[in-house]
Amino acid sequence: MIRPCTVVISGKGGTGKTTITSLLIQALIADGERPVLAVDADPNANLHEALGVTVTETLGSMREEAFTKNIPPGMDRTGYIKYRFRRVLTEAEGYDLLAMGRPEGSGCYCFPNALLTECIETIERSYRLVIVDSEAGMEHISRGTIKSPEVLLIVSDPGARGMRTAGRIRDLAESLGLPRDRIFLVVNRDRDDVATTSDIPLIARIPEDPAIGEADLAGAPIVGIPEESPARAAVRDLAGWLIEECARRRK
Repeated sequence: MIRPCTVVISGKGGTGKTTITSLLIQALIADGERPVLAVDADPNANLHEALGVTVTETLGSMREEAFTKNIPPGMDRTGYIKYRFRRVLTEAEGYDLLAMGRPEGSGCYCFPNALLTECIETIERSYRLVIVDSEAGMEHISRGTIKSPEVLLIVSDPGARGMRTAGRIRDLAESLGLPRDRIFLVVNRDRDDVATTSDIPLIARIPEDPAIGEADLAGAPIVGIPEESPARAAVRDLAGWLIEECARRRK
């Protein structure tokens, strides 16, 4: 049975987490690291748009009573969970996508969060990697929705303010029990004229890339940018590092 490597991608809003996540998933698959479970853990789900796939159902759209009162005869809760989760997965070449989404009505996120926990625990061992596009904070780690990941990638822009925010996210993750040696920094929209200073280990610099801006303006999937684009090349290097890091931690 596969022992998956869980990677959480975090950072403040607007740093390009989803862009990096989508390109990283594609790069990992190209390197043979398949299947991948992609988890869009942000209620404002848009990872599917970056990947160019359609999501028809999210965890937030599931009704709690379906998992308590409406389980079909002859099926236990675990079996029903597996069945429903397989239906909510968006299947694509080399990966499956699970989207958190927003809960229906005015309810809280308690039930979707609980579902996400059960979902990952139930199906994660079918995958080599679990890549989580997290929301801006550390809520999913603090609530135990996503158990201690093997790798936390904090995405930041190169400026001093971004570095300070990355440091606060690192400190929060540590306070929640994540070992410091699992936390790494990715600088996005990197420019040669901006120096970055941080005590978080820097493992990737993703350069500014006009192709990403053009894709955004056109409403096109990020993964459709040219193979030779600077951002894609940098993310390929990041994927290579991540494969080695996950292999080391599996041992």
